[in-house]
Amino acid sequence: MPRHPHPADPGPAGGPPGAPDRPAPPPPGTDPPHPAADPRRGVLLPLALAQFICSFAGSNMNVMINDISHDLDTTVQGVQVAITVFLLVMAALMIPGGKLTDRYGRKRCFLVGLVIYGIGALLSAASPGLGVLILGNSILEGVGTALLIPPVYILTTLFFTDVTSRARAFGAVMALGGIGAAAGPLIGGLITSAISWRAAFVFQALVVALIVLLSRRIRDPLPPEPERPFDIQGAVLSAVGLTLLVMGILAADNNLWLTLGLLVAGALVLVWFFLAAHAKERAGEEPLLSPSLFRNHTSNLGLVTQNIQWLVLMGTSFVVATYLQVVRGYDAVATGVIFTAATLGLLASSLAAERLAKRHAQRTLIVTGFAVTAVGIGVLIGLAGSSTRAIAYTPGLLLIGLGLGLMLTPSVNIVQSSFPEDQQGEISGLSRSVSNLGSSLGTAVAGTILVANLTSHAYAAAMGTLAGLAVVGLIAATRLPPGEPPGVRAEAEAAAGE
Repeated sequence: MPRHPHPADPGPAGGPPGAPDRPAPPPPGTDPPHPAADPRRGVLLPLALAQFICSFAGSNMNVMINDISHDLDTTVQGVQVAITVFLLVMAALMIPGGKLTDRYGRKRCFLVGLVIYGIGALLSAASPGLGVLILGNSILEGVGTALLIPPVYILTTLFFTDVTSRARAFGAVMALGGIGAAAGPLIGGLITSAISWRAAFVFQALVVALIVLLSRRIRDPLPPEPERPFDIQGAVLSAVGLTLLVMGILAADNNLWLTLGLLVAGALVLVWFFLAAHAKERAGEEPLLSPSLFRNHTSNLGLVTQNIQWLVLMGTSFVVATYLQVVRGYDAVATGVIFTAATLGLLASSLAAERLAKRHAQRTLIVTGFAVTAVGIGVLIGLAGSSTRAIAYTPGLLLIGLGLGLMLTPSVNIVQSSFPEDQQGEISGLSRSVSNLGSSLGTAVAGTILVANLTSHAYAAAMGTLAGLAVVGLIAATRLPPGEPPGVRAEAEAAAGE
């Protein structure tokens, strides 16, 4: 298998390997080159916007539950299925999507994903029933996201090679991703109330068109490798296994035996997937996902924290939005306004991410983030459960936003920086798959607890479950190494020696 230089190895003029030549440093006494000469200029905005719109799509439907169910003559459970299937398709196809970037190129996969996503958004806007909505939103937008998100993280890693710039770049991408998820209810609520829930999907299509235009300046730092093999068997097994697991959770409120059967079947398929991957690797072939990725203890813990972060974020978004609309009777705008507290908290901590990363270890930020998030959920249960006033939701959501904003960027940076460049396609796909699996599990687990019995007690039970999972994330975070992962240390040493 062809290998590329380690990201610590400078490309032309100190840039990423294969990147367009950067101008040499100016002679003494002359003016420095204009910032526009930097090939990274203009790259980060479309990448961050892509993460924003995909995260937005995962949460904005939460405030449209009543409108969609009435308009399409379906139920709250039907809308929950549409939301969960969208997140599940992303999770199931993210690993194959990451591998396809090596074969066909990162920019090409990014653009194809955007086009598929845009078509799905327009189809959703015109959907006459739940089936077409699932096809457009859950399937096409999910497939498009699985193709376009891995390139976001691979290109960010390749273009921003030193520790400081990479932390800043990932901070911007993760900040817009978190804001998209947290602000989705507000933006979706405003559009739904002012125009229609269908206009929210038109909004997504317009943002995608803007991203396509902005992406014209992106030049893929590495050439595609069309001869690189693609593990079709692994792609099918991983997708089927993850789908069975999440569908089993969704069936929990209807049939216990069906739930157990789906969960067991999903686990067996995933075991088959890993055994097949081991066999391919021993035979000298390239599996969809190399089992060696899981030998990195730091990365494994980082993946666990990523999964739980998005599980808590999307689970909270769905549970609180559904409870406010169905039980408390709030409309889409009021529900979205209440979520502003979470958006502001996440924005504040995300904007401070770079400064905090210079002062504190990444483990410290992740541990603190989980602790603040768990406290926020506790406050949300206590105040919101005892008061019908909208202000009762503000303190808890603000703390949850602050906590999640603290740890989203460090978790991603830990995982991405733990591997060399030739494994960025694999780890980016795995990282995004794990995060999106967390999103789908959050909506499926907490949502199923709530939807099974739409009462204050069910709300408390669902949020209590999320709080317990946040504590699990906190425990995993405390086991992270106190310093930087080996990849980050190597890059720091390389940067210091230049």
